[in-house]
Amino acid sequence: MKPAPKPLGLYIHIPFCKHKCVYCDFYSLSGQESRMDDYTDALCAHLAEIAPFAAGHQVDTVYFGGGTPSYLGTKRLIKLLKTIQKKYRLDKQAEITLEANPDSAGDWKELRSLRRAGFNRLSLGMQSASDQELQAIGRVHTWEQVGTAVEAARKAKFENLSLDLIYGLPQQTMEQWQSNLTAAVDLAPEHLSCYGLKVEEGTPLFAVRDTAGLPGDEQQADMYLWTVEFLAQMGYAQYEISNFAKPGRESRHNLKYWTLQEYVGFGPGAHSDFGGVRYAYDRDLEGYIQGVQTHAPMLSESESIPPLERDTEWLMLGLRTVQGLDPKVFERRFRRRFDCFRPFLEECRTAGYAVEEEGRWHLTPKGFLVSNQIIGGMLDALAEEKRRRAEATARGDFRVDLGEGKKP
Repeated sequence: MKPAPKPLGLYIHIPFCKHKCVYCDFYSLSGQESRMDDYTDALCAHLAEIAPFAAGHQVDTVYFGGGTPSYLGTKRLIKLLKTIQKKYRLDKQAEITLEANPDSAGDWKELRSLRRAGFNRLSLGMQSASDQELQAIGRVHTWEQVGTAVEAARKAKFENLSLDLIYGLPQQTMEQWQSNLTAAVDLAPEHLSCYGLKVEEGTPLFAVRDTAGLPGDEQQADMYLWTVEFLAQMGYAQYEISNFAKPGRESRHNLKYWTLQEYVGFGPGAHSDFGGVRYAYDRDLEGYIQGVQTHAPMLSESESIPPLERDTEWLMLGLRTVQGLDPKVFERRFRRRFDCFRPFLEECRTAGYAVEEEGRWHLTPKGFLVSNQIIGGMLDALAEEKRRRAEATARGDFRVDLGEGKKP
């Protein structure tokens, strides 16, 4: 009897944009439309090249991210999806997501072609309901185009729609953010992603950060806490720090990242976690195209991580989700006790940052605001436990990690 195929996600990076936003730190390029055909051909070739290594897997999620994938054009996108359908074992119920900007997703006939080809989830970069805010951050669409794109998506039979928004924009008040999110909810998407603006070094916004009128940390925190409460009232359950969904509409692909499932990325800057190896490609469009054609090196990083050494990743990613950490899973998967974390977690519970429910520990909305510090505390506790174990081993105390057995 053949073993059941293992689930696998595919990520396809489309680095083209009509215009680069002032806050964007992702690998994306404007003014490179002439390279779209060659890039599409390179992706198809690379997908075919990697497919044999995924023969024992079944692809249950595909995610076209960017950049602006919709800017690549319907024909090229369908060509890429057909390559996946032909070369990979694709689950009939696979979630296939396309990111799109509203200005390039307003033609319902084009969207219908994508839907018929197999795309079944659309993620629109709304960001704001204010044209003034959109203009300030370099977006090329208007609020009216958001409504047009949503209407077109529904007419094209997309039944799984997500909207991305950003809070903490220049000059933004709590009232404006509340207006933006309310407008998004009124469009009745199945999923919402709400991200606090992060000013990344090297972006145009970073150069003017001191004069841009950015809300302070406390203002952003207030916006975030209001968001969690408001969306819960509107029927959107939080399942990750920045993500909210109607029941059963969580992003299955993104959940792979947060639960250490396997995924393979394609394109410059794309990351993968496949076969026990984490790797990424250079952020170089021409280098990627040439690398696929000539089989030249393209990796910017590669690291093999033994299963028992993935405990830090498991902690960091698990604490991003509302499901949180299951001590039994930790002990079974990594062969060490969870008890080393309990004193710190009890401190977090006392402070209102964490709760224990049905045996699992997860952060509260207040805890999500300081998640980096909490993750740091958890990693310190783990490092101390490993140090203690190493010292015990050096002394000849050969108890196994879960504390079973006796010293010989």
